[in-house]
Amino acid sequence: MLLNQCACPRVTPHHWKASMPVRLLLNSEMAASTCRRIPCKITELRLDKALVCGQSFRWKERTPGVWTGVLAGYMWNLWQSDTELFYQVLPSPEHPHGTITADNHINIAIKTEPVQICENTETVRQEEFVKQHTSKGSKMRTFSTKKGRKGVKVIDKQSEQVSTPTLDCQHVDVKVSKPKIEHKYEDMKVHSPTLDCKHECLKLELDQMETSETSAKHEEILRDYFRLDVNLTDLYTAWSLSDPVFKRTAIDFTGIRILRQDPVENLFSFICSSNNHISRISGMVERLCQTYGTKVTEYKGESYFNFPSVESLSGPGVEDRLRSLGFGYRAKYISVTAKYIQANHSEEWLRGLRNKPYTQTKSELVKLCGVGAKVADCVCLMSMDKLEAVPVDTHVWQIAARDYMPKLKQAKSLTDKLYGEIGDHFRELWGDKAGWAHTVLFAADLKKFKNKPDTKEIDVETSPNKSQAKGYKRSKSSVTGGGKRAKQWT
Repeated sequence: MLLNQCACPRVTPHHWKASMPVRLLLNSEMAASTCRRIPCKITELRLDKALVCGQSFRWKERTPGVWTGVLAGYMWNLWQSDTELFYQVLPSPEHPHGTITADNHINIAIKTEPVQICENTETVRQEEFVKQHTSKGSKMRTFSTKKGRKGVKVIDKQSEQVSTPTLDCQHVDVKVSKPKIEHKYEDMKVHSPTLDCKHECLKLELDQMETSETSAKHEEILRDYFRLDVNLTDLYTAWSLSDPVFKRTAIDFTGIRILRQDPVENLFSFICSSNNHISRISGMVERLCQTYGTKVTEYKGESYFNFPSVESLSGPGVEDRLRSLGFGYRAKYISVTAKYIQANHSEEWLRGLRNKPYTQTKSELVKLCGVGAKVADCVCLMSMDKLEAVPVDTHVWQIAARDYMPKLKQAKSLTDKLYGEIGDHFRELWGDKAGWAHTVLFAADLKKFKNKPDTKEIDVETSPNKSQAKGYKRSKSSVTGGGKRAKQWT
């Protein structure tokens, strides 16, 4: 068994205080799929806060303690313990390679053209088999391809006898006198019986294939998304030394990370944030994906979609369609911005702004329809790697006036000048990752997190509604994403 693979579906995730015992028993549907883990202390990442504090709007707590969402073209289930981050990537129609599908078909790389093996065929001629799939002195593994215990029958040309390989993987020595021929690798779909102990060799090979080709990629996606290369404890320590207000707040709000999102999704999501709250923004983003995004997969009867491309949002009729879906004036912002990028630049141009200085990136973003200073700073911070960007809205203005800059209490409105002064004050106080520290204070002041018990014990069992039977109840704010009174980025 691979070291980073969950050996048992029972784990002990904890997304509240690390001192409280929290048990999570994965349901049967999750347990049937491979789950993996990344060493990550809960003080370094809190899923229950980082995913729902107004950065991304696509993660939902479908099961208590388990967060489900779409990221980088995959659908994910995420949960955690005191010391590890667990993840499960569900099969996607767009990424079928290396996965076991419902009908137990397995993709195996072999040489040249695939052999057509059907259940009605009783024999395969060795001469034809050798010519197509071997070179001089090579060894070929044979696997059972017929239900039951008979396996695939192969004719030994010399003895004219029919041999029947067993279910266990075997080596068959084949000698060929012809010159060595170069062959290409392609996929062969082999129908496999149930994978049991007698197929351990095949199972291990598939595990290795999945590990080398997909597991490493999945882990890298998560490490990049959560910026796990950054030691958050060190950042909190530095910010606490320079700011007593942050020090008091950080005690109960560890693990808040800046998500490294895709610039396209981040930009258009925050165009939706204008005069809006988290719950309503989430609904808009979901409808946007359902209408113009491509389907990723279906899970528990619900379809999951990628975020739309700029091209799909720049098409004719987008504005009218979005207005009919309740986007209001934001429909025009989305349509006009998509058309501008499509006509004058590209998605690659947008992502390329990551390589520009902060001031230049922000100046390019504010040229887009529906993007002001605050939205531009949100995009700079959350997808453009500009961690010094400090988005300032009326809520952050109030925090600054209350705890840092008393003179702001006399101001009647948030002018461009005050906006700049607030950002500069925090950058001087917290350094080149001021936007990250600002997000911790922003999250701590959200009403959805205030007075929330941090020591709730959760039991999630395999049977439906078992958590309700155990007495677990989610508050209204945890279901709606904060409700109408939730704090906003605007």
